[in-house]
Amino acid sequence: MKLQFRHQKFQADAAKAVVSVFAGQPYRTPSYMMDKGDENYQISMMDEEMFTGWSNHKIVPELSDALILEHLQKIQRENQIQPSEKLEGHYNLTIEMETGVGKTYTYIKTMYELNKHYGWSKFIIVVPSIAIREGVFKSFQVTEEHFAEEYGKKIRFFIYNSARLTEIDHFASDNSIHVMIINSQAFNAKGKDARRIYMKLDAFRSRRPIDIIAKTNPILIIDEPQSVEGKQTKENLKQFNPLMNLRYSATHKSDSLYNMVYRLDAMEAYNKRLVKKITVKGIAESGTTATESYVYLESINLSKSAPTATIQFEMKGATGIRKVSRIVSEGFNLYDYSGLMEEYKEGYVVSRIDGRDNSIEFLNGIKLYAGDIIGQVNEEQIRRIQIRETILSHLQREEELFHKGIKVLSLFFIDEVAKYKQYDEAGNPGNGIYADIFEQEYQDILEHRQRTMGDTEYQKYLESISAKDTHAGYFSIDKKGKMIDPKLSGKEMTTDDVDAYDLIMKNKELLLDRNPKKSPVRFIFSHSALREGWDNPNVFQICTLKQSGSDVRKRQEVGRGLRLCVNQDGERMDSNILGNDVHRVNVLTVIASESYDSFAKGLQSELAEAVADRPKEITAELFLGKVLKDNQGNEQPVDKDLAGEIHYELIINGYIDRKKALTEYYYEDKANGNLKLSEGLAEYTTSIVDILSSIYDPKLMLAENARSNNVELRLDEEKLAMPEFKALWNKINAKTVYVVDFDTKELVRKSIASLDMNLRVSKIYFKVETGSMEEIQSKEELISGASFKKYNTDNHSNTISANSNVPYDLVGKLVEGTNLTRKAVVEILQGVKKNTFELFKINPEEFIIKATALINDEKASAIIEHISYDLMDEKYGMEVFTDPSIKGRLGSNAMKVEKHLYDHILYDSKNEKDFATELDTNSDVAVYVKLPDGFYISTPVGRYNPDWAIAFYEGTVKHIYFVAETKGSMNSMQLRLIEDSKIHCAREHFKAISNNEVFYDVVDSYKSLLEIVSK
Repeated sequence: MKLQFRHQKFQADAAKAVVSVFAGQPYRTPSYMMDKGDENYQISMMDEEMFTGWSNHKIVPELSDALILEHLQKIQRENQIQPSEKLEGHYNLTIEMETGVGKTYTYIKTMYELNKHYGWSKFIIVVPSIAIREGVFKSFQVTEEHFAEEYGKKIRFFIYNSARLTEIDHFASDNSIHVMIINSQAFNAKGKDARRIYMKLDAFRSRRPIDIIAKTNPILIIDEPQSVEGKQTKENLKQFNPLMNLRYSATHKSDSLYNMVYRLDAMEAYNKRLVKKITVKGIAESGTTATESYVYLESINLSKSAPTATIQFEMKGATGIRKVSRIVSEGFNLYDYSGLMEEYKEGYVVSRIDGRDNSIEFLNGIKLYAGDIIGQVNEEQIRRIQIRETILSHLQREEELFHKGIKVLSLFFIDEVAKYKQYDEAGNPGNGIYADIFEQEYQDILEHRQRTMGDTEYQKYLESISAKDTHAGYFSIDKKGKMIDPKLSGKEMTTDDVDAYDLIMKNKELLLDRNPKKSPVRFIFSHSALREGWDNPNVFQICTLKQSGSDVRKRQEVGRGLRLCVNQDGERMDSNILGNDVHRVNVLTVIASESYDSFAKGLQSELAEAVADRPKEITAELFLGKVLKDNQGNEQPVDKDLAGEIHYELIINGYIDRKKALTEYYYEDKANGNLKLSEGLAEYTTSIVDILSSIYDPKLMLAENARSNNVELRLDEEKLAMPEFKALWNKINAKTVYVVDFDTKELVRKSIASLDMNLRVSKIYFKVETGSMEEIQSKEELISGASFKKYNTDNHSNTISANSNVPYDLVGKLVEGTNLTRKAVVEILQGVKKNTFELFKINPEEFIIKATALINDEKASAIIEHISYDLMDEKYGMEVFTDPSIKGRLGSNAMKVEKHLYDHILYDSKNEKDFATELDTNSDVAVYVKLPDGFYISTPVGRYNPDWAIAFYEGTVKHIYFVAETKGSMNSMQLRLIEDSKIHCAREHFKAISNNEVFYDVVDSYKSLLEIVSK
């Protein structure tokens, strides 16, 4: 793979900002220098034996400090940066660029621009570590041809090595653009550890390397100055005799923001969609009183009907107890499905699944939120859950991006090699505990997919890669080829082991190749100390399998995955290709060993710290001193009166609230390009928006909860206006009223017989356990409670009755559940046998539920034979498509589509997902919609919401069809009868409204639909 690079405006703006500071400096080729004590002594080509090298020309005297400061302040005002009061040194310029936006690319481009405008050609890049040094070197390699095409020349670059001093000679003696990359450790030692760069060396003709470098008058690029510039380093950097210092970082220290000329901070990078969107999967032990009953709530799965939950619990099998994951609905009894394990006996029945707050509740009152764990959990179990969650997130993202040609990578940070790889006495390698857990969980998830997902191209891709081959470790290697822990150094506990970084960087493009035969590795285990050196754009999941200490900042952890991804052609998936969908494709999921709230709060705090100097409130002073530009580029400085006018207009248009923050009205009008400004200010709209964008808004940068509903369906107004959809809608939007002409007496009689024969309810028991304290043998026994011995258990039947202190409207409940008249319900209750009615006293709730179901069963049978529909004047309006909002989760129950009335579709099953995929790719289909709940047909057994409405292009298919898919979850004859009754009602409804122009039928696949259409 060859990585592609595209011109980005923000990178060009950053380079332009630096170049513009020195406007007026003439273009000159490098100076030809000689070694005669005077560094500026010019010689001719005839004096070649005296030659020392080429140097950058000095700033000309005409370009005074006062003039440079004037240039600097103008640039700062244009870039919404507080103007400097003075110049810092000769010269220090600061450029702030968020991690992942292409900082190295930007300063390489800046070198080319400085050479193009002024002829400067000697550059030195100073980095804080070998990790960054190797990354910078790699960036020069992969961008070499890209920049050569743009500028018509190549930069020569090398890494400083005291054993290869001829490279310094080449650096000095070559008049082309030349770059030396050096890490600060190479020149920072003193005393007996003094570096060779300061020594007169025989191999270097008794010269000091630092002197030859200094004579070139280089421009210093300081990468991550907050890590480079200690007190001693600042002094040592002076020995390079730099023409200027250009300082690049995402996290400059507040006391060293010298003459900032360009700023692209975390907030702006996110708002401009230049980095990935961050979501978090939190995992936390719940504070429940449960001590033994292990339950882990993995996720809540939304559907068009009732939500389900994916939980993990313990199950007793033939060979022991193991943990299993199951998708469950309300009523699921863990005791039954665990193999009757005692720990789940007390009320572990799912009583409520709530998709609004991602929670599940049991009959015993225990409530869990997605990511919560109760029961006995050790660190190994937490790590197992983290690994499993990472695999699940990986597969979800991978399947979504599969047809876009994007390879997905996941990164695990661990704190010691032994947890990934171990060696026996003979030196043979074997899995560590994390590698074993990974392979077990990966295989388990794949086997589940094989049973449920069918034979898709993505499934074939998964099955072509084994669990063993798809993970790899990136660690330091010793002389025997064994993976070893790195040598840690510095307060940040990072490592400078060259071989580990060499391995990572050389495999960068190979890792991006999706061909499973060439590159099966998708999951990478690496040491946490390598975080600075790991830089691959297609990392979509980061999981930290170690204790997070206070020394590890969350921004460091997520920084390795912030770059926008690339496809198999090496194209970066940015807004030029994806438009506004950048943050739908580029999502980084962090799997944290703490709750979402905890992680998000910590990350938010660090992001706020990074942009601490951004203004927090919108006042008139925000605009004062800024420069506005109109549509023709004319500038207008903002004085006190103009600042007040802008501020006043923002208030009267409702764009600023009482807390001096931007309102939703502002964001809405901005998105629509419809900001309401007076004629005098409208021409400065772009500049005003840029100034308002400098306000710190924490809501815009908050990491999302990966377990939440991360997709809200957006209605496509263009599809709504299509003639094909309008024709469809006009034929199906009529409402009807039904008439059931059956014998009510016969229904009452059949219902009485069914209740007497089939109604059963369970008794309610409470348990009384008796025990006493035996003789205490030890202090530990007393503390643990082991001295208490249970010797008797009695189950007592509950004697609750319907007229107890819990009131029940039995008749009203049955009327509500069956839609029969009160008279008919009373006749049924009066007709049942006495012992049948007595069941109500035993368990009122269950009596109501089961009696309703049995009556509806009989009613459903009668409806099919006796119902008819009549057309009404009333019609459904378009509001059914806009109210309420529809939300789902990508990869779980939602997917991106093209021909749907909305930009995404929610599906309830794999069958629905496959059906939608076929509709979306068929050339005969003009537009289709999975109908929202607001569109329904009234039936005697409840509302019926058909699934699909499909409009075909005129000429390909003569008719427009309604399609309803029978659900695969009917577990009883009763449910099937009700569903059949609803389907029959739908057929009668469409006959009444369409004059046979709209066909309604039941299909189980797109193939079935085509068979019906072809008739």
